[in-house]
Amino acid sequence: MTLTAREKTEVDAANASGRPPTVFIHGLWLLAGSWDPWRSRFEEKGYTTLAPGWPDDPETVEEARAHPEAFAGRSVGQVTDHYAEVIAELTRKPVVVGHSFGGLIAQKLAGLGLVAGAVAIDAAPFRGVLPLPFSALKASSPVLRSPGNRNKAVPLTFDQFRYAFANAVPEAEARSLYDTYAVPAPGRPLFQAAFANLDPRTEASVVVDNHDRGPLLVISGERDHTVPTSMSRAAYKRHHRSSAPSEFVEMPGRGHSLTIDSGWTEVADAALAFFERQGLAPGAPDAPAG
Repeated sequence: MTLTAREKTEVDAANASGRPPTVFIHGLWLLAGSWDPWRSRFEEKGYTTLAPGWPDDPETVEEARAHPEAFAGRSVGQVTDHYAEVIAELTRKPVVVGHSFGGLIAQKLAGLGLVAGAVAIDAAPFRGVLPLPFSALKASSPVLRSPGNRNKAVPLTFDQFRYAFANAVPEAEARSLYDTYAVPAPGRPLFQAAFANLDPRTEASVVVDNHDRGPLLVISGERDHTVPTSMSRAAYKRHHRSSAPSEFVEMPGRGHSLTIDSGWTEVADAALAFFERQGLAPGAPDAPAG
């Protein structure tokens, strides 16, 4: 098992709670703690929550910045396997909420039939998603400009973070988000996504024709530079190959920081409303029990 002591404790608490679980999946340049406000909001609504890290993630931002090498080499497949391992330890099928590469992993877990429902927020693209806007290339350029970054951990400067994450918030808020949340990130997932359409065996792929995958919501920030709406909408259309419910929501005026900035509650409430519409909320008569 690769679960940390914290993750095992969260699994045990979730199983003991008797509540439907929600698993939160973070993306690049963030840690699991970035979901703490979301966890409180979901728990107020009757869920039990878990926020596993990526394999070998440091627990704190300070530790992550002091030891950037801890992030190096992680791949989409390794991270997906880790979250699948967490889910396998739960006694009830969870719903999952993922942001950025966490959104890609949420879709992978859904495609594998491991979850009751999924929300993918500004999700990184997978094989078959064809749009590649200039802003996405620019946002990824701190990693992709050097092939040597594939096996390294790469931090963002404030200006790079401002463009990729926090372009839709005031500069003072952008600075606060950077100081509070930004950590180095592995380069490999970005290379996997960037070349997914050239590699038939890429780990950056999603099973889009599983009719038993559970309901899926794709959320896109209108002003996102990293994953522009054209990419999110293309991913959503790929999911039409499944007869399972799929929905798409665009959040006006929002950038890639939409899960951590001052407007996060609007996005969290959209996810909660989706799970309620789909009969997956706590107390719903047809919510899955296992």
